[in-house]
Amino acid sequence: MAIPQHTIDQILDRTDIVDVIGQFVKLKKTGRTYSGCCPFHQEKSPSFHVYRDKQYFHCFGCQANGNAIRFLMDIGSRNFVEVMKDLSSQTGIELPKDNHDSNKLKYKRQAPAAKPAPAPAQPKEAAKQQPAANAENTNTQTMPHTADFDPFAEFYPQEDAFYGSDPFSGFEQYTAPEEVAQDGNLYDLLENIAQFYEHQLPHSQTAQQYFKQRGLTAETVAYWRLGYAPEDWQHLEKAFPQDIEGIKLLGLIRTNDKGRSFDLLRDRVIFPIRDAKGRVVGFGGRALNDEIKPKYINSPDSEVFHKNQQLYGLYEGRKQKANDWLMVEGYMDVIALQQYGVAGAVATLGTASNTEHLNILFNQNDKKNNRITLAFDGDAAGQKAARRTLEIALPLLTDGRELKFFVLPNDHDPDSLIRREGIENFRRLLDTSPLLSEFVFAQLTREQDIASPEGKSQVMGELRQLTELLPPKGSYRYLLQQYFREKLGFNRKWQPQVNTDASLSFSTKIDAEEYVIAILMNHPYLYIHFEPLRALVPQDQLLFKVLNIFNVIFDDLPDDPELSSYYALGACAAHHHELAQILQQANVSDYTSSPEQADKLASDYATKLSYHFLKLKLKSKKFGSIEEMRNLKHQIYEIDKKRSMTLLDD
Repeated sequence: MAIPQHTIDQILDRTDIVDVIGQFVKLKKTGRTYSGCCPFHQEKSPSFHVYRDKQYFHCFGCQANGNAIRFLMDIGSRNFVEVMKDLSSQTGIELPKDNHDSNKLKYKRQAPAAKPAPAPAQPKEAAKQQPAANAENTNTQTMPHTADFDPFAEFYPQEDAFYGSDPFSGFEQYTAPEEVAQDGNLYDLLENIAQFYEHQLPHSQTAQQYFKQRGLTAETVAYWRLGYAPEDWQHLEKAFPQDIEGIKLLGLIRTNDKGRSFDLLRDRVIFPIRDAKGRVVGFGGRALNDEIKPKYINSPDSEVFHKNQQLYGLYEGRKQKANDWLMVEGYMDVIALQQYGVAGAVATLGTASNTEHLNILFNQNDKKNNRITLAFDGDAAGQKAARRTLEIALPLLTDGRELKFFVLPNDHDPDSLIRREGIENFRRLLDTSPLLSEFVFAQLTREQDIASPEGKSQVMGELRQLTELLPPKGSYRYLLQQYFREKLGFNRKWQPQVNTDASLSFSTKIDAEEYVIAILMNHPYLYIHFEPLRALVPQDQLLFKVLNIFNVIFDDLPDDPELSSYYALGACAAHHHELAQILQQANVSDYTSSPEQADKLASDYATKLSYHFLKLKLKSKKFGSIEEMRNLKHQIYEIDKKRSMTLLDD
């Protein structure tokens, strides 16, 4: 059973790891964590810790670690699917059905119509006089692949061996032979219908001209499998007489008040919609006559198609190994960007973007993808849509996730903007699109006089409403508040960024561990990035002592960013002299020009030090078993892979 990543994430979000592990291990709350004796190796003093906010467990002794799924697999020696089925029933989130077992994907095919008796055999001489007919009958058995013909050929001869003069000739390949099974499969049917629409395109000069005017090449048309739905009101029934029940289940055949059936998509260019596995699950149709309303029609929801959970272009972006994702408005935006070499563009399917869409993008490629860019028109409607999406996205911005806003000039879509600016300038505009912090500041200060106390107060009030939507106790909400206070003149000013690779370069007067201490004192809420280091840092180091203090005080930190810094300094007063020297030497503000930059700095340093200490532990050979050694090597491998991805993204 294949379970999509976004479904796994939904189940984990609704699972309390403390409750799960508490059924097997006696846990005691210690500071921000829950601790107990590790169930995976023998020990007398507790070294097993569970982090509720991170939904993560880690044993300092044997290095066992992971989420609730991994714990249940290891503790019960069960496989992934068994565990997911249990958690699915507990959380109420349904798992996708196995295609082979689900009757919902099946439908009854009608028996094939009786065929007329074959004509009497003709003499060889007579057969030689009818080569065209024989050629046509031969060619109707096998449909050429999309790439084998040019969708933009200006003329198609009337005597074409495959198409003929009738667009419905040559469709015997869609009619099942007599021995075909009575049960059909919806995915197979959708694939056949997609091929049908593809091969109707050469019969419509208007449809071909539409794609030409939009600047699409023949290769692009073939890549996206674009097609055409004929004007005939019952073309699908004629092409697929045995599959009418299945077509109705897909919602592609409708019935009017008089009981007469008709096809949903007629005289429209067709955009096949593929799921994350590349299977056709639905269709979008665009009217060729702008007077026809609605201009766009999508397949209705069915057993295989749910608009709120699909993104057009996701499969293609994954094939191109996209790292950053750009959410645009429509099909043609996605297609045009791909043709210009911009991978990772996606669009919703006639619905507003929602939590499901954003989570799908954040969780691509089996890793937490940390950046999504949202494209909006610059007009009032676009600004309203941007604000709505912002409010939906804020609760999803766990630490490390990044949101950018690409505001398009009025009367431009990505395609027209590329034509005007050129692809290089377009990429520059896209890359320099504002981060969420910059976008929100511009939005909130647009109609306020921030030179006045009243204006500043109003902006901070609106900001508090927005930041309340962010995940609680995440570092980003407090970094954002501090950023606004300093931009408005309440606190010291943020310093300009002077180094673009903060994770690899820092003051030569202090080492990496001391620099982390300086980050914590300036931005206490970034502790959540460094919390796992408690399992790795030697206990005689100052960093270990500071991290232990933060583990105790973190839940009590004041909401005000500046007060939280004073609170942390007071809690670490026993190390006052060492901290004073470190803070004097480390100029953290040089590297934190925005909340996003501060958050990335902490993440980079946490990764860097985790790798460093794991390597040291492996080299020292201070581990209790071969299993622990394997665990260490696996963690080093995973961190090394993450570091490589970070360098590639940068």
